Formats: sequence, C-alpha cells, structure tokens
Amino acid sequence: MNYCENILETIGNTPLVKLHRVSAGLPCPVYAKVEFFNPGNSIKDRMAVRMVEEAEKRGLLKPGGTIIEGTSGNTGMGLALAAIVKGYKCIFTTTDKQSKEKVDILKAVGAEVIVCPTNVLPEDPKSYYSVSRRLATEIPNSFYVNQYDNLANRDAHYEQTGPEIWEQTDGKITHLVVATGTGGTITGTGKFLKEKNPAIQVWAIDSYGSLLKKFFDTGELDMNEVHPYITEGIGEDFVPQNYDMSVIDHFEKVTDKDGAVMARRISKEEGIFVGYSAGSAMAGLLQLKSKLKPTDLVVVVFHDHGSRYVGKVYNDQWMMERGFLDVKTVKDVVNSRRNLPLVTIAPEEKVHDAIAKMKKFDIEHLPVLQNGQIIGAISEGGLFSKLIDQPELKEASVQSVMHRAFPVVAMDTPIEKLAVYINKENGAVLTQDDTGAHHIVTKYDIIQALGN
Repeated sequence: MNYCENILETIGNTPLVKLHRVSAGLPCPVYAKVEFFNPGNSIKDRMAVRMVEEAEKRGLLKPGGTIIEGTSGNTGMGLALAAIVKGYKCIFTTTDKQSKEKVDILKAVGAEVIVCPTNVLPEDPKSYYSVSRRLATEIPNSFYVNQYDNLANRDAHYEQTGPEIWEQTDGKITHLVVATGTGGTITGTGKFLKEKNPAIQVWAIDSYGSLLKKFFDTGELDMNEVHPYITEGIGEDFVPQNYDMSVIDHFEKVTDKDGAVMARRISKEEGIFVGYSAGSAMAGLLQLKSKLKPTDLVVVVFHDHGSRYVGKVYNDQWMMERGFLDVKTVKDVVNSRRNLPLVTIAPEEKVHDAIAKMKKFDIEHLPVLQNGQIIGAISEGGLFSKLIDQPELKEASVQSVMHRAFPVVAMDTPIEKLAVYINKENGAVLTQDDTGAHHIVTKYDIIQALGN
C-alpha cells in the first residue's frame, strides 16, 4: 500500500508550473512554485511543522500543551494541522485586516482566534504580537512559536524549499522571487540556492507601508515608512530575526492595487487560483523586467490559495470600493448622461403616443409607469413586428401590447455583467439611484461605454 501515515507527511514536494500569459512580456521563462498544494494550502505548512518539531526536541512543547502564535492566517493553519496530529491546543492572534475566510478556517480546524487592531505599533499592548506574547506567559504549559524570530522558520526552507527548486530546475535557476514578510522563506530558500550557485539573484517583494525595503537599502529602521496597507501576509513594521539580508540582492515595492489585480490575472489567465501575495510577487517581477535577459530562468513563489481571499481580492465590490478595478458600472453610464430624467409612458396611453415619444426623444425603449411603479415596457423592435401585421394597433392602448418590465440591477453592477440581462428579447435594464429615481441602460449605452 502507498499511503501517508498522517496529513503532515503530505507537506512539500509542491509542483513547479511554467507560466505563459502573465509572464508574456518578460524575456525569459518563468516558473511558479505553487505552494497551495500543501495540505494547509500555503507554504507556511513547511515551517509551522518544523517549528513545532524543534520545540518538541528542546522540551519547549510538552504533551497536552497549547501552541500560541500571532499569525496572518497561513502559519496558524500549518500549526493547527500539526496540533491536530500531535494532540496540542492552539490559540492564535491575528489582525483585523486579515480576510474573514482566514479566521473562519482557523476556527474550523479547532483553533481559538483573537482578532487585534492592525494600526498599532508592535510593542503596543493591543497588537497581535504583544497579545500572543502575554498569553504565553499567562497560560500554563504553553509555547509561544514566534515565527518572526524562530530560526526553525528559515531552516525549514533551507532544508526543503531550496533543494526542491534546485532539483526541479536541474540547477538552472537564475532568479528567485519571493513576496516576503517574516523572512523565513526568502532567507532559507535563498541561502541554499546561493550555496549551490552564488550567481543566483534573490529578489524580495515588499509592500508600500512596510519598512523592510528601506532597511535593506540603508540599514535604517525608519518608522516614517510604516503606514497601513491592505496587502496580506507580506511586509513588516519591524525586522524579524529570520532575515539575513546578505542573502537578498534586491527589494522591490508593489502597491496594494497591483498585487490584487495581478492575483486575479493569474487566476483567470493561468488557471492557478492564487492568494494576494502571489499577485504581489508576480507584479514585482514584472516591474523588474529590465533586469532580465533571455538566458535567465525565474522561479516565483506562489505562497497560498485564492480561497483565503474570496471576500476581498476576488470580490468585485471590495475591489471597486478601493479603486482597484478599472471597470465601468451602471452608475458610470447614468452619470455620463448627466442624470437625464427617465422617459416613460402610462398604460392607458395609445401606441401612437408611444411612437411619438420614441421619435421625439430618439429612444427605442419606454418603461410603462403606473402610480409610480414600473409595470411593463414597450420597445421599438417589438412594436415594429406587431404593426407590420396589424397596423390598427396604433390606436390600441399601451397596456395591450406591452411586454414584461425591464430587469432592475444595482447601480454598482459592472457593465460586462449586463450581458446576462440584455439579449434579443430584452433590450434594456433599469436601475435606481439613492433618491429612488429610475434610469434606463440600453444595448447602445453599453456599446458606447465599452468603446470609450
């Protein structure tokens, strides 16, 4: 029989996948180390188990003990899996900027999760760093993991991730690209690869709002660099001990928007459903295009799975609220017409009245309004076919020839999604603004909006 004794034995040996579309503008081949194939769906499984095993060896974690850690979510998942197999309890602190999915997943695997504010300094008693440290002093038989300064973090990648990448590329790798936070992945992996070939370039991708790049460039801990940012899992407001900056050749910053947009591109264009940090890593690599040549071979780490971010990066509303999606909505169409009032007709009016209105206002569709309510619609195309067969219908009431009312959509609906509603039988949709006023959007409006 070929089987694993427990889920922890499935960690590692993740695939290396060649990228095609998102890397099309680069002069060299690019391969993704797809880490969501780990059982906890992230690269953090590797170091989480390594840190637990090291604590057991040193007697810091005893049977029946409690694992305590501050985590952005993924390390917590790896620790929780180890705790389940090995019989420990888990208490995790995290920040209020992390996705709800991450918190829910941690709870699903039996962890207690305490959500702390993001916008406080690490030494603030309310920070998720401080709360986790305090709990470790208060709870008997507990172990504070401290992934930031626990060197078993980078050791896991030196022992596993680095050798895997070296073997998978037949030693041909020239560049390693990692969106980095705790420093374990980039330092451990980079150290192994540079021992194999000192010419390999190790590029770290940072976030605006993090101080890591400036520290790398100048050696200065500049807290003026620190400000709130949205990207999850990368960047820091201090320098963890896992960093060995001598292993890293370059730091590149990526905006919240570019990371989020690229994550969505990778998922749609490569079929690899990635998390936020993978988008940042790929966006950072594209920014460094000028540093690459055709003979290079790049490996970029895709850290975790997109399921962690369905309520954020993969939610159109969330993206639009932050200005991350350059999409046109129904509201944009309405505003482009300077909120012209909706032309309607009453059900008791005659068909010839409807034709006159269409001609006067140069429109094809008329909603039928009765007592302030839209009860139906009348369209030029539908009238044409009926009048050809029955010219006398010009004297009939609108109510006798009207069809169903146009569908009503939200003002923030992306234009591209209106294809579900607008078709051969139905030529328009209605929407309502904050005042309750109705507006109409037609096929012509959509064509105009998409053409501009």
